[in-house]
This record gives sequence, C-alpha cells and structure tokens, in this order.
Amino acid sequence: MKRTIIDASQLELNDKVVAIKRVSKTVKGGRTMRFSALVVVGDGNGHVGAGLGKAGEVPEAIRKGISYEQIHDITEIPMDENNSIPHDFLGEFGSASVLLKRAPEGTGIIAGGPVRSVVELAGIKNIRTKSLGSNNKTNVVLATIEGLTKLKTPEEVAKNRGKSVEDVVC
Repeated sequence: MKRTIIDASQLELNDKVVAIKRVSKTVKGGRTMRFSALVVVGDGNGHVGAGLGKAGEVPEAIRKGISYEQIHDITEIPMDENNSIPHDFLGEFGSASVLLKRAPEGTGIIAGGPVRSVVELAGIKNIRTKSLGSNNKTNVVLATIEGLTKLKTPEEVAKNRGKSVEDVVC
C-alpha cells in the first residue's frame, strides 16, 4: 500500500462530519451511552483523510476525530488537469467497494453521501462513483480513501515500466 503521509500542521484543513452513532455498553449498573463520530478532513487541494472519535458527548467525539486525523493519516491524491482522477479504480476496504471513474470537465461530482464528503474535501471536481457491497459509512469512507490513495499518475506508470509518458498515455 503506497501512502504518502503529510504533516497536517502545514495544511489549512476543513472537516465534515459524515456519521454520528450512539453506542451503548451494558455493565453491571445498566447501560452506558457514548458517541462515535466519523470525520473526514481535507484541504480541497489533493489532501484528504478520515478519523474516528469516540467520547461521552458528541462535540468531544467530533474533536477527537479531527485531532486524530490531523496527527495520522492525511494522504495526497493525484489529480489530472480536469480536477478528476487520472484513471478508473476500484477501492476496497472490508466488504465495501467503491468504483471511482474519471469524468470530463463539467460533469461535477456524481457520488453518494460518504463518498461525496471524501471527494469534495480532496478537491476533486469531476468524478463518477458507485458504492458497491457494504453500505457501512465507515467502510465506504475508508474504501474511497484507499482507492484514491492507490491511484497513479501517468509519470509514475511510465517510470515503473521504463517508458516515456507519451507511450503510456496513448
């Protein structure tokens, strides 16, 4: 897995809360309620990541999700001249799969809820997506990020094959 991890202190990050779940734990005295918040952060310029925060109150869970992400997994996403992805790809995480298809200028973002959040915060303007398999929001977000992370630019492919960029793009 090729991941370029970025130092978040250098980026102006925006965040979006994708899901808030109330979870309970049964203990001897009854049930304890807590909250889990799935947060996606990105700078709108090719950097995106996701964090999961858990706490007794919603604002604290959101804060934890954002701060965890700023420390850990912000990755760089390659984009082409249309603000789309360089090629089609299928991102997978657990039983969730997300089909990412490049789109011409003017298409816009054609994506469902969790995928749309990731793609918007990454700064991609033209893309078509389809969520396949599980519709668990956490797994769909992580499958999208996994797919975006594994994309390669034509320059990388040409270098790996030992060819020129013109030979690869044809």
